[in-house]
This record gives sequence, structure tokens and C-alpha cells, in this order.
Amino acid sequence: MIADGFERAYTVLEWYDGPRKGLAVISGVPHCFEGWDYDPADAAGEYLVWPASEAAVAMEREQWAIYVRYEVSEAEREEHPANGGIDARFDELTLLLTPYRQAPDGALRLVGEVRMDDGDRYRSDGGDLWFRWRSCSPSTASN
Repeated sequence: MIADGFERAYTVLEWYDGPRKGLAVISGVPHCFEGWDYDPADAAGEYLVWPASEAAVAMEREQWAIYVRYEVSEAEREEHPANGGIDARFDELTLLLTPYRQAPDGALRLVGEVRMDDGDRYRSDGGDLWFRWRSCSPSTASN
């Protein structure tokens, strides 16, 4: 996938008919992404993207590792750390990450083409999601 210009997503915070929010690599640099226009028919959608600080990347990856531990366990749905009150560190990271997860003024709008690899969905290195990014066309960038 790398040869085709795809870069790894480290985390996926929201998924609804495709990736909506998370942390992904763009031109070799970790960025937060937030999408609203994903179309599974063409596997591409528009996203706001903004650079993620080293601190945010470290916290996102730590929280993802907690999430992955749950997903690969035999735990019940009500025991999921995203429910809150289950894992104190997960809850703390959620609070600490809140300001980093808000799109700042000046966030770029890009089109992200999505691909999945053949690996496990839940891995500590970010799972099976990859993006290939490109600029929005002028007609869609003004929306």
C-alpha cells in the first residue's frame, strides 16, 4: 500500500459507514482527521485535517492500546472502556485529548481514499486502515 501512496491510520475514534474521526499519517506527519462526507461506494470522503502534537500522538496511541486490549479480550460490551467509568486511564486520556480533537481554525480540507489491509482490525500499531490523501477540488473545498 505504501507504494501506492497510502499511509497508515494510527487510531479510529469514530466509525459510521467508514472512518469519521481519528489520527492518521499525512505526508509522513501525524494529523487528526474528522470526516463528514464518507461514501462507501467510492471509498473516499472529505476530511478536515490538522497536525497532531507529539503529546497528542502519544496519548492517542496509549488510549488506542487500551481500546485494543478490550477489543481482543472476551469482555462484554458493557465493560468497554469507551463507556466511561471502566478504565480510569482511558477516562483520563479522553479528558486530556478533548482539546486536541477539536478542529482548529485553518484546518485543511482533504479527500481521503480509504483502504484496508489484510491484517487484524485491532492492532496496537493502528489496525488495518490506510488513507491516500489529495486536495479537494475547488468546487468542494468552498462548501
